[in-house]
Amino acid sequence: MEDQPQLLPKKRGRKPKPKDEKKDDLKPLGASPGPRRSSWAHSQQHAVDEKYSQWKTLVPVLYDWLANHNLVWPSLSCRWGPQLEQGTHRNRQRLYLSEQANGSVPNTLVIANCDVVKSRVASSEQIGQFNESARSAFVRKYKTIIHPGEVNRIRELPQNPNIVATHTDSPDVFIWDVESQPSKNAVFGATVSQPDLILTGHQENAEFALAMCPTEPFVLSGGKDKLVVLWGIQDHVASSAMNQATEKSAGSGGSLIKNTIGNGNDEAANGSSKIGPRGTYSGHKDTVEDVAFCPFSSQEFCSVGDDSCLILWDARVGSSPVHKVEKAHDADLHCVDWNPHDSNLILTGSADNSIHMFDRRKLASDGAGLPVHKFEGHKAAVLCVQWSPDKSSVFGSSAEDGLLNIWDYDKVNKVKDGSPNAPPGLFFQHAGHRDKVIDFHWNMYDPWTVVSVSDDCDSIGGGGTLQIWRMSDLIYRPEEEVLAELEKFKSHVLECSKSQPVAEG
Repeated sequence: MEDQPQLLPKKRGRKPKPKDEKKDDLKPLGASPGPRRSSWAHSQQHAVDEKYSQWKTLVPVLYDWLANHNLVWPSLSCRWGPQLEQGTHRNRQRLYLSEQANGSVPNTLVIANCDVVKSRVASSEQIGQFNESARSAFVRKYKTIIHPGEVNRIRELPQNPNIVATHTDSPDVFIWDVESQPSKNAVFGATVSQPDLILTGHQENAEFALAMCPTEPFVLSGGKDKLVVLWGIQDHVASSAMNQATEKSAGSGGSLIKNTIGNGNDEAANGSSKIGPRGTYSGHKDTVEDVAFCPFSSQEFCSVGDDSCLILWDARVGSSPVHKVEKAHDADLHCVDWNPHDSNLILTGSADNSIHMFDRRKLASDGAGLPVHKFEGHKAAVLCVQWSPDKSSVFGSSAEDGLLNIWDYDKVNKVKDGSPNAPPGLFFQHAGHRDKVIDFHWNMYDPWTVVSVSDDCDSIGGGGTLQIWRMSDLIYRPEEEVLAELEKFKSHVLECSKSQPVAEG
């Protein structure tokens, strides 16, 4: 059992197959037997396909809008960028994702333009009709950056979402001004793009734990060296980049990131500036898997790792933990998020299939602490948790079971007789992915809109799936409002039916 948690990073970082590469597991008669899927694997896949078919029939009822985009290569991270245009029926917005290739072509950071359909615009026929193997007309690639290694994690700078940080299989963090970076063709042998900044300080590879500060241009990272590292990039970001997120076309000027050499920073071999850390924090006993800033403070942050610990830090009081929950879960912790509406609430997700919610006011001075609630609805390791920007009590969680669950902790003690089997707090389940949901991100500009990506290597032969979706507002709005609207709609239908002539048979 102790070896099981070590499998996850290997799965995340393995070289995938493109979706159009055919599997050839069956050999000609007389040949030595090759690898075949077990009957158990076939039955599991049949169950997944059956559940997906059931879900697809319900799409016109459950969703206000959904776009399905086929990916040739899996994406390990997806993030919304700045909004570019606002239209009558749809808004245009940047979208960041990665392409994790197998060596035949380079790994890339992709900047796409996405047309987000506004609420109550799409018809039920449009919502339900999509082809799983096709690319969506709502998503169009705008620029490709050849990334030095796999793109394991993408995070945008809140002060200007045109500036992003990426994690790869190395100790360094890369900072990119995606608008000034030249677009390149992702072909074998293509020259690797040059980051605008390189953040150094880790002693071993730092692959997944990455966060940007909401209040100041600070970057936080964790790695296999068991360290949490903090950087400040404010001296390298031009003042025009702060507090604005308007579109800046490539070629209209230089990078918003200044290539500043000096003040203890060394120049990288490729011309990028290297920045050393503001602080290094030691307290974990194993790999740090995720980090998060307090939404209202650049000096407070938290981290989780394979040592099953949740640690709270405060840079103002030193490099030692402020609180350390030694046994936050019964297995490795994969993800953490800090509530942007209530700075006391922190979510953690684990390989034990559960999500725990902690209240930092209820952590003892000796570091002990129990979650104020455990959310148990996934059947496999939880990979990502994120609070909703639209309602303080709502959050999402995605897992290796292929599900993206939406929870509301205000509903935990309001389970109705009609849904006795539903886990407390769970009120929506997105089942549009047929393999593990690696990452997802709530949209800050279009309420209740989510982008999510899955790695489809195990289920449908390679590649990945990106989906952009928004549940029907009848699901999350106050019950009184919904009932009043339905009653009004019922009256409207009855009036219309009275005015129509009766057809004679």
